[in-house]
Amino acid sequence: MLIAISPARKILLVRVAVIGVVAIAMAATAGILWLRTSLPGLSESIRITGLGRTVEIVHDRNGIPHIQAMSTDDAYAALGFIHARDRLFQMDFMRRLGGGRLSEVIGQPTLGLDRTMRTLGLHRLAGETYRRLPADAQQAIRAYTNGVNAFLAAHPGALPPEFVLLRYSPERWTVSDSLVWGRLMALRLTGNWRTEALRAALSARLSPAQIDDLWPRDDDAPPATLAAMPMPVPVPAAAVRLATDLLDRMPPWLDQLSASNSWLVSGTGTRSGKPVLANDPHLGFSAPGLWYLARISAPGLDVTGATVPGVPFHVLGHNRRISWAFTTTDSDTQDLFIERLVPGAPGMYQTPAGPEAFTTRTETIAVKGAKPVPVVIRETRHGPVISDIYGDLKRQTPKDHVIALAAASLRPDDLSPLALYRLNRARNWTDFKNAMRSFHAPQQNISYADIDGNIGFFAPGRVPVRRSGRGKHPVPGWTGAFDWTGFIPYDSLPQAYNPAAGRIVNANHRVVPADYPWHLTDDWAAPYRARRIYQRLDAPTPHTVQASTDLQTDILSLAAADAVPVLLRYLVAQSNRQKQVAGLLRAWDSTMSRNAAEPLIFMSWLAEVSRALYGDELGPHFDRYFRLRPRVVLRMLTDRQTWCDNVTTLRQEACSDVVSTALDTALASLERQFGPDIAAWRWGAAHEAVFSHALLGRIPVLRHLADIRIESGGGPFTVNRAQPRLSPGRILFPSVHGPGYRAVYDLSDLSKSLFATATGQSGNLLSRRYADNTRAWRDGKYIKIPQSRKDALEHTLGITKLTPAR
Repeated sequence: MLIAISPARKILLVRVAVIGVVAIAMAATAGILWLRTSLPGLSESIRITGLGRTVEIVHDRNGIPHIQAMSTDDAYAALGFIHARDRLFQMDFMRRLGGGRLSEVIGQPTLGLDRTMRTLGLHRLAGETYRRLPADAQQAIRAYTNGVNAFLAAHPGALPPEFVLLRYSPERWTVSDSLVWGRLMALRLTGNWRTEALRAALSARLSPAQIDDLWPRDDDAPPATLAAMPMPVPVPAAAVRLATDLLDRMPPWLDQLSASNSWLVSGTGTRSGKPVLANDPHLGFSAPGLWYLARISAPGLDVTGATVPGVPFHVLGHNRRISWAFTTTDSDTQDLFIERLVPGAPGMYQTPAGPEAFTTRTETIAVKGAKPVPVVIRETRHGPVISDIYGDLKRQTPKDHVIALAAASLRPDDLSPLALYRLNRARNWTDFKNAMRSFHAPQQNISYADIDGNIGFFAPGRVPVRRSGRGKHPVPGWTGAFDWTGFIPYDSLPQAYNPAAGRIVNANHRVVPADYPWHLTDDWAAPYRARRIYQRLDAPTPHTVQASTDLQTDILSLAAADAVPVLLRYLVAQSNRQKQVAGLLRAWDSTMSRNAAEPLIFMSWLAEVSRALYGDELGPHFDRYFRLRPRVVLRMLTDRQTWCDNVTTLRQEACSDVVSTALDTALASLERQFGPDIAAWRWGAAHEAVFSHALLGRIPVLRHLADIRIESGGGPFTVNRAQPRLSPGRILFPSVHGPGYRAVYDLSDLSKSLFATATGQSGNLLSRRYADNTRAWRDGKYIKIPQSRKDALEHTLGITKLTPAR
């Protein structure tokens, strides 16, 4: 039934609708304008408590703050202030992650991660570190903490959008909050426990020889940076189920995915006659990015480079006399111990000296929208019982065993922040070595250069010495046979000073020669990046800063150069499509250009060959192991061809069957996704660098505003590394891990050093500096950071003055 509406009523309804739309638009505009008050001004004078004298902060043309203070306490307070100003939510998220307190503001989805962090006790351990630091380092951390809290007290506008969305305000900053990031990084950069657990889980399906095939040795590697395996230990039966359950339930955030590049050429090989040091650490991409560029100048302290919001000290960079660079050693500093419970005494476990009681504590996790969750945390003499992390885990695993994690990074006496504090002030090799004595976890390869022309390398950190075994899988804890007896002596750690070769290279490959007397690890990174760096450094012309920046953005894949000829050798090309693709790959120069089709074909083919080779043997564990591993694939196709047979079929498959069928599968998927015209296929269409926001990136509408995406070249084995996350069922290779920071330090004139960071200086998505560096970073462009007030003031964006509140 239709109802007639009079003309007057129509006009009224239209007016009401218009008024409603206008009201909504005005409310949205007002909301946006209010949120924009969360953005700071760059030219203002702010009175804050805790300062001794006025601090000037010059924001140079690139938005990098230059802090000029009359004391180091004031300088650290100013750094804390601007970190909070530009990255407050990132800082708060980091401390909540490390403290196991995300569920307070997010709810049930983060409960598992919170339980993990409470069990590991990272925030509690950060407090222990602070209590053990000397007075001067403690004072620096307190000054930084005061600066963060001064911003929280002085900021008059809205909080950043994430706080508004989650409807909470940040608490006051504490000294432990500033130290928990180091604990988090040590945990993520030493994730050997997952490999141990996976090896144990696979032992139920595979022979020891097959497991060794999955983790090949690096016998074909380039020269070690510092230039007979024993029989495997049987895996305890209890370890298999425990390890499988852990792999099923531990948060993906704890997956180890670390890599970095560093090379150092002494003055004998450079055009300037002084060293050139290049570094690009590879970590997970995020929006905002991890790194925040800054320069501090104060009496006794003048340091430039990469800081981490929430942390007082520069992690990477240079001062007036030295520069330094980090890469990850990937040493094995974690072990899983299977602990046997005492029958009839659930609070006791077996040790070589007899039954011993668990050390226990109870913590309560507040959960937004739900009841608080009490957590009982147990520890053994080896470390926390990580098989207790989930409530249902104990019911599904053997009741007579638990699994404990021994980790060098979980010791209360870790003083690594002190090493950074002293490194920022080091003036020579002796100072540098003395600072590194406090660097305990994670073990890192640290390259050194100074303006006097000296170069060096040191790999500080606590690396366990085991009574027996090599830490490759979980071991019995009740016998004492596999206990740690100490750590590699400091003076025996890998090191070199002014080596005769005049250069030092590390891309996470083996850092010690075969006759090194101590065990670091059996699982070195694939040597492709290192080989390529050596190739480029072998050029007959003197090395320059420009040559280093060119090398940092190099996208030639030696993995592809090695793998493509072997794949083509086994390809029985029958269809015209296969012949066309074979011709393209045969002529390809192995450069992973984002505008080329060949990288997309190669990566898709390699993924399908991998699945066909070992997916049947690994079964439910395939996804836990699956990454693109060219060395594994080539070994299986050449020396271990039994892998080519599909164990789930009666037919005996040959390697040519695997390779040819895998190419057909890859091409069919590519055609479905990118169309039939191979000439139109582009690597960049499937390979975007993705910087995802920790919170907003999980909300369907907001992720398009908060996540930063850009097509990129390179791949997992190029010097310009772009590690993809594989997407089951789709031909997509989003790059989620790589060099978010690049630097080349010119020791002939440190003001000519070059820097590049992904995303931007601001963590506020309403800021124009939230993502403004991304395209320049992708395209290999760099900036300089002025080393004088005069140069910083040229085209300055503004000057902030912090003055003492009386």
